[in-house]
Amino acid sequence: MKCTVCRGPAIIDIRRHNAKFCSEHFLKLCRDQVAKAIKEFSLLEAGDRVLVAVSGGKDSLGLWDLLLDLGYQADGLYLGLGIGDYSDSSGEYTRAFASSRGLNLIEIDIPDDYGFDIPNGAKAARRVPCSACGLSKRHLFDKAAIDGNYDAVATGHNLDDEAAVLFGNVLHWHEEYLGRQHPLLPARNGFPKKVKPLVRLGEREMAAYCLLRGIDYIVEECPMADGNRHLRYKAVLNELELTTPGAKADFFFGFLARGADHFAVAAGEDTLRFCDRCGAPSSGEICAFCRLTERATASTQSANSAQSTPVTFVGRDRHVSQ
Repeated sequence: MKCTVCRGPAIIDIRRHNAKFCSEHFLKLCRDQVAKAIKEFSLLEAGDRVLVAVSGGKDSLGLWDLLLDLGYQADGLYLGLGIGDYSDSSGEYTRAFASSRGLNLIEIDIPDDYGFDIPNGAKAARRVPCSACGLSKRHLFDKAAIDGNYDAVATGHNLDDEAAVLFGNVLHWHEEYLGRQHPLLPARNGFPKKVKPLVRLGEREMAAYCLLRGIDYIVEECPMADGNRHLRYKAVLNELELTTPGAKADFFFGFLARGADHFAVAAGEDTLRFCDRCGAPSSGEICAFCRLTERATASTQSANSAQSTPVTFVGRDRHVSQ
């Protein structure tokens, strides 16, 4: 197998490009695809300060590396979610990456800073774990970007992620979500700009990129994501990609070119006020994250109180409290 560019030994075959690449030209392809996405969708400008949402996985760490390589000022933001060993490991991978490169990593630990973890918070708020997690991430990413005066929040959503989300939104005709599905969400009404520079690269490419760049990352999927419908949508699209290389890219970029504008009206304009407690944009007096925090911490306090209440055991001639 020879590199399409230089005819040297190739290390990867990318069927949707109908091309094979050696290490040097594959890494160049990755940089070029990110640069192309940034330019095509006006994601970033020279000199922008970027806050990269990092999780310890291949996509977010690879994105951070690529943005730095392209010359952007990029810091990382890691959220500790309190999901047992998974969160412990993801934090270790993230810190190791930042430390080895002398990068600035901001850390927010939800259990320590807000008094609840995602598994118990989701249960208390009667949300599925992915919903509680996504809500918390969006709120805290936004807050950190605003507080730190960053020009944009960058997330590691890749082509596979975006095609799967689009598939689900089309399947259920979620018109409002379709109206917002774009690599760029401009700053608006108290929200920072959000960008997805990896939309031209898939999961396989990002795994190969990290391997070649010596980026160690957590391989395990989040245990709370078991049964997540987007994983099923990915599986369906992967089957299609096997027989029709380029189907995911055609689907996603075809929507952006010919369908996205038709749903922009459905997305509508935000009619928001500001949360009475934290000041974040909100549709009501209290934002969704503050409501989640309130319910989750109340449940935790109630559980702790129940555990610490003395229990009296009655014997024939004594009372023992413990």
